[in-house]
Amino acid sequence: MRRSASPLSLTLLGLGVFLLVLGPMLAWYVEPRAKRTPIDTDSTTVMKGTGTYFDQQSVSEKEDEPLTVTRRVLGNVAASERDGVAVWDVSQTIDTEQTLEREDPRKSLQWKTESWVTDRETNKPVHCCGEAPGKFAGEAYLKFPFDVEERGYTWWDSTLGNTVALTYDKRVKVQGYEGMRFTGTVEATRTGTRQVPGILVGLPETPQVMAEEWYANTNLEFVVDEATGRILKATTGPKMTLRAPGSSEDAVTLLQSDGLTFTKETQEEQVKLAEDGSGKLRLVGTTAPVGLGSAGLLLAAAGTVLLVRGRRQEA
Repeated sequence: MRRSASPLSLTLLGLGVFLLVLGPMLAWYVEPRAKRTPIDTDSTTVMKGTGTYFDQQSVSEKEDEPLTVTRRVLGNVAASERDGVAVWDVSQTIDTEQTLEREDPRKSLQWKTESWVTDRETNKPVHCCGEAPGKFAGEAYLKFPFDVEERGYTWWDSTLGNTVALTYDKRVKVQGYEGMRFTGTVEATRTGTRQVPGILVGLPETPQVMAEEWYANTNLEFVVDEATGRILKATTGPKMTLRAPGSSEDAVTLLQSDGLTFTKETQEEQVKLAEDGSGKLRLVGTTAPVGLGSAGLLLAAAGTVLLVRGRRQEA
């Protein structure tokens, strides 16, 4: 008596082959497309520490004062291209205890807004879409590229207006989660000029002078998630001063701190986001493909066995 192949054997074989094809597709096609900088980001990071700042009301330097740096990053979905660039609008304030209470960025010690445009895949700058500043360069700023490597990176320092070379240090843990540590410094560099009373920079006989603005940073440190490039912890040690024209000596310290760093709450939030992001990438890049491949192999094998048995019975 002649029999046709059983529906069960064909179903198992077909499903097994489907899963064997689907697994590699997730790893080779879906995962690379999942590694895209989001365009709908909405995050706030806070850094705290102590330092010196120039108080305009008292016209004097205040030392060992609490300082707070708040950065809000909002993705501009309308200006972004879903498969092309990510446009992020950034607002950053530096506050003393007094200005922090006012809850108005215009009344902060310092306030600046920027718009960053990057390639969603490579994280490299893209000069379009109202980018500001227009000469933005480097490999990292608000985040590092995906799949961070144990090598040096170029970091865009907005205050310097140029890139800074970061050196890979080692792997460390932030709130129990492992990240990659990078460090760098900025030597004292002239960044611009500002009109001020001459007496402020040691020139009492000159009513107004174009004082030189200088910037240095002795403590740039970033701990980064390897998979997503998200910054888990950031520390900065800025020093911004004024000098008399042509002088090699600082006359006024506008802002100085040995270490402003992410608060514990910000670190915990960044770690959670990194865990979620890296977990999704691991799912589509490793866990799901391996699981689907294994299941597909078993189902295809079972279907083949049943199919062969059916043919033997036919014979």
